[in-house]
Amino acid sequence: MFLNNFLLNITANMDGWELFKNSLWPMIQGGIKYTIPLTLISFALGLIVALLLAVMRLSNRFYFTFPARAIVSAIRGTPLLVQLSIVFYGLPSLGLVIDPFPSAIIAFTLNVGAYASEIIRASILSIPKGQWEAAYTIGMGYPKALRRIVLPQAARVSIPPLSNTFISLVKDTSLASLILVTELFRKAQEIAAVTYDFMLLYLEAALLYWVICFILSIIQDRVESRLERYVAK
Repeated sequence: MFLNNFLLNITANMDGWELFKNSLWPMIQGGIKYTIPLTLISFALGLIVALLLAVMRLSNRFYFTFPARAIVSAIRGTPLLVQLSIVFYGLPSLGLVIDPFPSAIIAFTLNVGAYASEIIRASILSIPKGQWEAAYTIGMGYPKALRRIVLPQAARVSIPPLSNTFISLVKDTSLASLILVTELFRKAQEIAAVTYDFMLLYLEAALLYWVICFILSIIQDRVESRLERYVAK
């Protein structure tokens, strides 16, 4: 492995700049292989879970609303680190052993789903009731009106807060290092454990996270600017 070769070539007199340069690629590699895919997969699956929970919360039927409320409350009321530990370390006691990467995806998906469901629910509720009435007038039922009339408008409203959730998820993936996922921060930990230069390597990891989030913030601003063209003044 690249990291193993890197560690074997470390010398005791390596200065800070050399360590920074030589450790940069292993961290970037961890970001490309694990941090970014973990973020994208978890967010995409989380949106599906969020939409399902939001629709259940909006239902008038108790057997839909109660489970959705319970799930959202449980996930929002417990730390993400605990959720990761339950999935990776707790489930094996029940005979269900899951590898680190899928465990992280499950935990992050549920976490994103709970928080994003409230964003989507609020966005749906922000759509004027007249839109529903207009859809019913032309013969649409509830599912079709939701899918073709309300959700497209709600999506525009929900994009800014969902973008913030996505950016936060990028940073939260660093917690996956605690269940042995060799993402960006885990790489920094592995190198720091050999060089003992924790400050430099952790600052380097922080810099890389900031660069990723800064790029995403620029994309978010451009998307929001484009959406403003379709908002009535």
